[in-house]
Amino acid sequence: MSTSPEKSRKNHECRVVWLLPVANFYWQPTISEFTKIFPRTKVLAGAFPGFAKGFEGGVDVEVVGQFKRVGIRAKDTAPGYSYSFTALSLKVIQPLLRFKPDVIISTSFGIWTLIALLLKSWMKWRVILAYEGSSPGVDFLNSPIRLSVRRSMVKAANACITNSQAGKTYLVEVLNANKEQVFVHPYEVPAAQSLTQGPRPLLGMKQLQHPVFLFVGRIIPRKGLNFLIEACSILQEQGYQDFTLLIVGGGSQQKELESLCQEKCLNCVQWMGKVEYKNVSYYYNEADIFILPTLEDTWGVVVLEAMLLGKPVLCSIRAGSAELIVNGENGYIFHPDQPQQLAELMLRFINNHDLISAIGSNSQRTMQAYTPEIAAKFLSQVLDFAMV
Repeated sequence: MSTSPEKSRKNHECRVVWLLPVANFYWQPTISEFTKIFPRTKVLAGAFPGFAKGFEGGVDVEVVGQFKRVGIRAKDTAPGYSYSFTALSLKVIQPLLRFKPDVIISTSFGIWTLIALLLKSWMKWRVILAYEGSSPGVDFLNSPIRLSVRRSMVKAANACITNSQAGKTYLVEVLNANKEQVFVHPYEVPAAQSLTQGPRPLLGMKQLQHPVFLFVGRIIPRKGLNFLIEACSILQEQGYQDFTLLIVGGGSQQKELESLCQEKCLNCVQWMGKVEYKNVSYYYNEADIFILPTLEDTWGVVVLEAMLLGKPVLCSIRAGSAELIVNGENGYIFHPDQPQQLAELMLRFINNHDLISAIGSNSQRTMQAYTPEIAAKFLSQVLDFAMV
């Protein structure tokens, strides 16, 4: 991606629109830094949960219409992603025509991306397609019609970006994207100021037995928590009691899993419930090791958040962010449906507390290559490419 300095400076004066179904907290650090490079940047979103701590007003966000997710399969009841589509307002055309962007960065293969591509020739804007990452539940390998539509959309786009190598493989080998137009670098990355520890929000927390293992996320079958609980049960059966599992989040499976813990007499598990994003950092700081036992995740920003805060990570091989884990250096990768393997990895930290500090330091160093500033620079280079 080489562009002359003069051309690059001119590109930085262009108008950029991000099309996001949900302008979630994890998008804001990178787009905020991106806006410093491209001041005339606007986000059009179907839903907006508010600003992350430290980014209040740092991004120009306009909510368009009403966001609605329509489920085809019962929501949150299957071990993979639920079959659904996002219903977004066609009113997005009005602010697009009013803002007159030079470049549109649009996520995934939804209706807003299709609109951007259909109007591309008429409006003479460039379109960069963002595909978070690859996983069976979103790749639709058994749907010829979807794949045909996606191939057409990829062909019409000026460039594609993705967080992971797996995402690139899907775009190039399945959707036939020109590999010269597909760029890989984590762009959904956390920022330290969003994870600065605030006032103690913990209510009802019992005394913690160290090491403390932490899970943060939705409590649904796709996240694989039943296997994590089984790993804790294996450790307990082997006589290991001096550790804690903190579970932060809420969801449809919580009562079922709480009952499972009671059946297995697992006193090591503490349920913290759903927590506001601004308070999540408190639990990260209380923890020693982070665990993501997911059965399917296209990315997994929580892994990067934990590493940024200096935590060793035990990460399911089925998370896109597992690509950032080097076994024995900043954490370990495991197969989520093999609780015995996970129990053995947890035991390494139970038996060797010095390992926590050593691997945690490496985790933090890993994140020096994945900052919002670096992600914004990467996106700037992709935009320069798309503008040629």
